[in-house]
Amino acid sequence: MKSIVPAFALASLIAAPSVVMAQQTPPAGSLPLSEVVTKLETDLGGDLSFISDVSWDDDGYWEVEYHTADNREVDIRVDPASGEIRQR
Repeated sequence: MKSIVPAFALASLIAAPSVVMAQQTPPAGSLPLSEVVTKLETDLGGDLSFISDVSWDDDGYWEVEYHTADNREVDIRVDPASGEIRQR
């Protein structure tokens, strides 16, 4: 009689994730989020009405959703180390 243990072990290895989990927080040396937001308020100036959402994206940027003075919704990516806008 053949054992089913090796087959089960092999199936477990195949089903196991083979990639490392993406970083869930900004890397060491990043600006505090409060400084990033302050920089955005300065850089966007009168175009910014309010920031409605900020989240960390696993591609290494802050994703920021803000509304303009004329109530348009804008999504941007912000570099965590410099606070610079990388994509509008």
